[in-house]
Amino acid sequence: MRHEFSAVIERDGDWFVAWSPEMPGANGQGKTLEECRDNLSEAIALLLEDRREDGLRGVPPDALIQTVQVA
Repeated sequence: MRHEFSAVIERDGDWFVAWSPEMPGANGQGKTLEECRDNLSEAIALLLEDRREDGLRGVPPDALIQTVQVA
């Protein structure tokens, strides 16, 4: 599954710092732009995994779980 999120990236001295407005709490930083974006991507993935697990906790065993796509 592929997701796309905005990355707001700013320079802070020698570092790049980033956050995503669509994923509150997801932040990244790095000495290079690529490292910063990779760290933000990893933070977003971890948040999505955590929210998915939290959302599925307590789902009845007979419930259907299917995927949907958002354009």
